[in-house]
Amino acid sequence: MKVLAIETSCDETALALLEVRGSVRTPHIRVRKNLVSSQIAIHAPFGGVVPNLAKREHLKNLPILYQQLAKKESELKPDLITVTVGPGLEPALWTGIEFAKKIRKEHFPKTPLVGTNHLEGHFYSFLLTARNGPIRWPAIALIVSGGHTILMRAESFTKWRMLGETRDDAVGEAFDKVARILNLPYPGGPEVEKLAAQGNPDVIAFPRPMVHDKSYDFSFSGLKTSVLYHMRDNPRSLKADVAASFQAAAIDVLAAKTARAAREFGARTVLLSGGVAANKALRKKLSVMSRKLSVAFIAPPFRYNTDNAAMIGVAGYFAHLRKKRFPLRANGTLSV
Repeated sequence: MKVLAIETSCDETALALLEVRGSVRTPHIRVRKNLVSSQIAIHAPFGGVVPNLAKREHLKNLPILYQQLAKKESELKPDLITVTVGPGLEPALWTGIEFAKKIRKEHFPKTPLVGTNHLEGHFYSFLLTARNGPIRWPAIALIVSGGHTILMRAESFTKWRMLGETRDDAVGEAFDKVARILNLPYPGGPEVEKLAAQGNPDVIAFPRPMVHDKSYDFSFSGLKTSVLYHMRDNPRSLKADVAASFQAAAIDVLAAKTARAAREFGARTVLLSGGVAANKALRKKLSVMSRKLSVAFIAPPFRYNTDNAAMIGVAGYFAHLRKKRFPLRANGTLSV
């Protein structure tokens, strides 16, 4: 089956063409083409994503990417079209949904079109890794991004339940806000990570919010505020040490909750995904932790951590097999 996927949930315009086969138990994924047009330069002057600007750029970029995809794939003819319907910025989501409808109507009127959950895309992104061998279930999945911090227990490719999520700021949002406190350029997360590599994480004892709480929920708003107050009261602190200490605190919380869940539920695999999964310090921490627990650790290649259409194609394929229907309308609050 060929799957044409469209992703416009935020500030990345993305199209992908996948070849998929197998069942919900043994899927086999081949990415034929994965195209992404970044809007970082557009939003950088504003220090964050401006929804209407994102919409404008999606409207401009979608036809261009589609032409590139169709030109290089002489036999495009998808068996399934899938598009992100949420969560995300509603003006951005609508552009992708309407473009998917247009493409289907004009070129592939008999091809099924299904809506896709963006978070399910992140969850399934581990299938885009080159790792060999079947996954061992059950798994604990940590999804970390600018808008979400979610811990799940997965029994299979199609059966999971949420254990906890953030009660306020997502961890990626906290990274971005700390970047602004430190006057770092947009996008802030990678800049904090880069600066942290030059600092000492033991200099400042920032709090580890909810690390000992019995729930699997997270909270990063207080940690961000601690950084703000520290810089207010200690303006001469080395920014590299502040970044390193903040990053260590955030990662400690993520790793501690993930490890406790893995032990409690007898996980055989730990899965990491989402934009913040590109953070090398986090990947290393969870890899070491998993080794100590004698469980497998899987994270997608770096290019599939941030928003992309390949992961949406995989999620759409599973939604199609499961006959799971997300309405074709923008839903900014859709959850796993």
